[in-house]
Amino acid sequence: MTVMINEVGLVLLLRVAWIAATLPILIASIPVSALNRFHAAMLGFAKRGKIMNHQSPSCNRFTVPQRFFLHFYVVAVVWTTFLLLLTWLYAYRTTSQLGLEYFNYSAIASHLTGGSHMFSFNKSRTTPAKHSYQIWQAVLLLLLMEVQVLRRLYETLNVFKYSPSARMHMFGYLTGLFFYTAAPLSLCSFCAPELLRYAAYLFVEFIVKGRDRVAAFEFDWWGYVKPLTKLGFCQWVGVAIFVWGWIHQYRCHAILGSLRDHKEEATEYAIPRGDWFEIVSSPHYLAEIVIYAGILVASGGSDLTIWLLFTFVVSNLVFAAAETQRWYLCKFDNYPVSRRAILPFLY
Repeated sequence: MTVMINEVGLVLLLRVAWIAATLPILIASIPVSALNRFHAAMLGFAKRGKIMNHQSPSCNRFTVPQRFFLHFYVVAVVWTTFLLLLTWLYAYRTTSQLGLEYFNYSAIASHLTGGSHMFSFNKSRTTPAKHSYQIWQAVLLLLLMEVQVLRRLYETLNVFKYSPSARMHMFGYLTGLFFYTAAPLSLCSFCAPELLRYAAYLFVEFIVKGRDRVAAFEFDWWGYVKPLTKLGFCQWVGVAIFVWGWIHQYRCHAILGSLRDHKEEATEYAIPRGDWFEIVSSPHYLAEIVIYAGILVASGGSDLTIWLLFTFVVSNLVFAAAETQRWYLCKFDNYPVSRRAILPFLY
């Protein structure tokens, strides 16, 4: 019963958080004059980089350097890697016959922690096929997220050349930290309480068995990979969509990074051209939507938490792309009028 309450509580918390983050953006997007001030306030929070550079010095009071984007991806890589490795190990050891010896230590762990309910894995050992499938599906989703955040970390360090004057609002900075903490957790929220108990159990096992005996565990690489190959058609369609968006986002980021050859002199801007820039002004945002659409499809589309995550991504990026479009049109007299903001031929 405690397990169910913890699981429902975490899932509910994540869903409320995604709704709370999305609603202000949706409200600010309503074209009603009564909401103009609210729209301006939300826009102020969302502005960064070139769009914020021309604001008055007083507006920089609650801003941080845009190079702090690096913090997002450091947090994302550390947190996603932890969840991925933990979920992968948990999936393997609770669905593989090679992991049954592990459960012989449950009684000792229970004694050390003062109760049997904390580390009872008998239920996990007899996990229904559907639940096992969902856990391996979560491994796939976290693997996709890992590929995404690792590339973003690489780009922040090696591709983007942030202007020394480029800044972003503190609220946007905190939103980024929230996103890269909550998004990976949302991909495995249904089993996160199990994972946390499992992590605690691994620590107790380390104490009980000792470092030498734990290190003696043989790594069966095929046993860790084979279940992923048996996931369904829907999951692999999602992977294909993800890869499509991932490749185009990499290309578009490379184009943006190439516009500034020297970090110290990166004060002027040029019209980006090539790849999806020929059809929309923010193709890197469009690619991000495609990436998370791929994750959504790979999830099977049955988890409301992931739907809410995707809704936040879409609303946030469309809102930001609209302002980027306005900036381009004001900045460049020769800006291609055929380019939409983010959705080809539509918006």
